[in-house]
Amino acid sequence: MNNLLKRACNHKTPIQIIYIDSQNHLSQRTIKVLAITNTFIKAYCYSKRQFRTFKMENILSVGKKAV
Repeated sequence: MNNLLKRACNHKTPIQIIYIDSQNHLSQRTIKVLAITNTFIKAYCYSKRQFRTFKMENILSVGKKAV
């Protein structure tokens, strides 16, 4: 999962994630990763049309964006 996130950040390509928020709501998001730390990802979320910070531990899966 980390390799795909790093590659997406380096190449500035959108990816899809499945994310669970603090209230246990699942969502599928298309994001553009801007920065990665050990615990967080800063990204532009196309679903919300906003810059967001995602907790790494709450990202359930990562995949390439469907064309």
